[in-house]
Amino acid sequence: MGDSAADKLRRRAGRIQDGLEPVADAAEEVSNTRALDAVARFGYAITALLHLLIGIVAIRLALGGSGEADTAGAIETLAQGTPGRIAVWAGFIGCMGLALWQLSEATVRSRSLPRRTRLSKGFTSGALSIVYTVLALTFANFAVGPGSDASGATIHFSAMALNFPSGTFLLSGVGVAVAGVGVYFVIKGVLRKFRPELTFLDSVRGSIIDALGVLGHVAKGIALILVGVLFGVAAIQHNPGRPTGLDASLKALLEQPTGQYVLGVIGIGFICHGIFGIVRAKYGRM
Repeated sequence: MGDSAADKLRRRAGRIQDGLEPVADAAEEVSNTRALDAVARFGYAITALLHLLIGIVAIRLALGGSGEADTAGAIETLAQGTPGRIAVWAGFIGCMGLALWQLSEATVRSRSLPRRTRLSKGFTSGALSIVYTVLALTFANFAVGPGSDASGATIHFSAMALNFPSGTFLLSGVGVAVAGVGVYFVIKGVLRKFRPELTFLDSVRGSIIDALGVLGHVAKGIALILVGVLFGVAAIQHNPGRPTGLDASLKALLEQPTGQYVLGVIGIGFICHGIFGIVRAKYGRM
């Protein structure tokens, strides 16, 4: 009796998998090098620095000052002068290295894990790889030119989304997704799910870092929830000109009676997240 079409497809898939196995082994060997780990740690340090700068601007806004409390504003601060251009290119390298490291976590490094863990790792690390790639390209944008305004970019995105026939649902979905990431950060902070990332949380020093991790993750989560809410408001009002980025979300707090105090706490939280990130870059598990 001849083999069925399904059997032939399975054998063909098996041969393809066997052929790709040496490639995957080689990729895993490259991903396990100290060089990639070192660049990824540098990428963590760069993102930590951005959190520190955003937190400083948020506190400045709460005290009546000015500034752009978002990633583009933080990178623009770094990009001042010739030393700044060098720093921005270094940021690009670090974030691209971190993106590649996360990609390896999502693929070749997770091959031996149980299926459920492998799928979860593939989703989370894969998403982070995309995030850090976008961040690296933002650094590159500032390195080769004047950069871009983040609030203007989000307005453009909102307008483009609302031009689609189902744009309201699309933009609402983006808002829900961003707010969902914010909820994840809040839960991660409150339940201290960041602890496996570090190695010395059983010491006095670890207790301080533990507190920084809680406040930093919760503050970042709240900020992302606010961004998601603004996306939702823009969708419901069908207002493509409404700013929907992080800077607009934080500045919207100033319109509330006690918003400046909330904004100040969020700013402190971002600074705590930045300090936590620096410690993560130095001592975190890779």
